[in-house]
Amino acid sequence: MQSALVKSLKDIFSLDVIKFIVKVAFSSFVIMIVIFGIFWQQYSSFIASLASHAPLLGHYSWFTEGVAVVAAPFIAYGIILALISLLTSIFSPKLLIKLAKKHYGIEGRDNSKISEVIKVNLKATLKFFGLTIILLPVLFVPILGQIVMLLLWAVLLKEPTEYDIKSLFNIDDAKSSQIASIIAALFNYIPVLNVFSALFAQILFLHFILSKK
Repeated sequence: MQSALVKSLKDIFSLDVIKFIVKVAFSSFVIMIVIFGIFWQQYSSFIASLASHAPLLGHYSWFTEGVAVVAAPFIAYGIILALISLLTSIFSPKLLIKLAKKHYGIEGRDNSKISEVIKVNLKATLKFFGLTIILLPVLFVPILGQIVMLLLWAVLLKEPTEYDIKSLFNIDDAKSSQIASIIAALFNYIPVLNVFSALFAQILFLHFILSKK
């Protein structure tokens, strides 16, 4: 595991990976800035309307407005990371195949389908936001909230990571993908490095499973 982590950290800061991340992150941010720039008011109103259905406090305007102010940017951040994860899944196969050949001499083959990639990422995104809404009160508990948030970020990464690597090397390892996703999710707490989380999960999972072959 330690060897896989060291190799992954070296890979993630290599020129090829950085160029890939810059393209994906820039594309994601531009897309979301345009969308949120046009629809932010409607988006905030939608979040407030959801908050109005909360038991006991939902009929208080100060509560719905407060939730919109706090939750809207947080949810927008999650949407941006989900988009980065999707674009990473779509465009990373060539990079991952190159890394596998470099480190292990293994030739991968891209058997992924764009429709399945979108489906897997959408499923993970919906699961992430669903669990976030359910566990929202827990997120405000010191320490425990940070641990739960870390696990929620891992949910966003796990299934796409599994599918991406399996479609390239026909190998599945649920335990390793869970560990890789949790470690990669730590990047989401670090500004700038958060854009690396999806690709780092893929690379770390790749090293976990190919080092065992």
